[in-house]
Amino acid sequence: MLNPSRSRTQPRPTRSHPLGGMDYVDPKKKNGVVGKILLAAGLTAICILMLKQSPSFNTPSPFSQHETGVTHVLVTGGAGYIGSHAALRLLKDNHRVTIVDNLSRGNLGAIKVLQDLFPEHGRLQFIYADLGDPKAVNKIFAENAFDAVMHFAAVAYVGESTLDPLKYYHNITSNTLGVMEAMSAHNVNTLIYSSTCATYGEPEKMPITEETPQLPINPYGKAKKMAEDIILDFHKNSDMAVMILRYFNVIGSDPEGRLGEAPRPELREHGRISGACFDAARGITNGLKVRGTDYKTPDGTCIRDYIDVTDLVDAHVKALNKAKPGHVGIYNVGTGRGRSVKEFVEACKKATGASIKVDYLPRRPGDYAEVFSDPSKILRELNWSAQYTDLEKSLRVAWRWQKLHRNGYNPSMASI
Repeated sequence: MLNPSRSRTQPRPTRSHPLGGMDYVDPKKKNGVVGKILLAAGLTAICILMLKQSPSFNTPSPFSQHETGVTHVLVTGGAGYIGSHAALRLLKDNHRVTIVDNLSRGNLGAIKVLQDLFPEHGRLQFIYADLGDPKAVNKIFAENAFDAVMHFAAVAYVGESTLDPLKYYHNITSNTLGVMEAMSAHNVNTLIYSSTCATYGEPEKMPITEETPQLPINPYGKAKKMAEDIILDFHKNSDMAVMILRYFNVIGSDPEGRLGEAPRPELREHGRISGACFDAARGITNGLKVRGTDYKTPDGTCIRDYIDVTDLVDAHVKALNKAKPGHVGIYNVGTGRGRSVKEFVEACKKATGASIKVDYLPRRPGDYAEVFSDPSKILRELNWSAQYTDLEKSLRVAWRWQKLHRNGYNPSMASI
């Protein structure tokens, strides 16, 4: 038993006691906690004050405000083949550029090249986003002060469009509608639209002028024509400056070797003939497949107007410079000369120095026999004409990039 008379040698420690469902806390401990809270609040206030006094804290992003003498261009699809070349030219011309791309067809490696070439603050920004997401598109326009839009973003393979037409109507027509709505809501009044000769279908008369009836025969061409119709209908009640460029078959790459064409491997079957030739020359594929040898052309193969990407980009820049409020300009962008697929293959063999096996197969659905442009209108009104018209030379430039980039852009940067 305990001795109740035993004296304590140590004081009883302080305890908290339940009081009405609450613990009683020693006032000294309570004051210590309050002091720590006040100290943390004070330090936080000092940090905020120091940040606000920092020169960069209150400085808005250069992309979020208009600047006299600087044109801020939104390049949709700017990680793709044509879009990246356009972004390069715009940056070289001292424009401010924002690239929006979901990288479904584009390459992050191309963005990295552009960022390395133009690292200066306020020159280039890349936004990973899908134009099919209206909230994302509206946020991009709300947070950036665009002066103009170059709208390249689109899936663009005729054969694929016949297999998956809904993808093309969503990606081209619906997404263009979303871009137009955002431009209207945020008062962006200059549009350079990347269209295609596929909107003409298979005209009875050559060469194709801007007045040639638009009777597309595949979902790609139909989706592009629908997008054009949306733009033109909107323009009837607006002061927007609109330039629509209908271009033909694009080849080549940056003459200085900084950018090139690097399609997804899974899309080789639907890709451009230049890519198919290069794949055959490098042994990636077992020869080249030429689809259709019974067309009503001199050698039975399709005839196309091949335009170098450098010339094509120059046409876009001239269109941007000539765009006028309330005005619509529609232009064919081509060389004015048609070349057959067989001619193209022979030029590719010479450019690569490779012996390319050629397999001749039945026609591809949705293709047309002969298409080449009359570029006289764009020469007359924009003072533009194709300069890189040597087919073999354009292919040689592109082949040089292909040899140095056997896997396209760095694979670790090619997708996200």
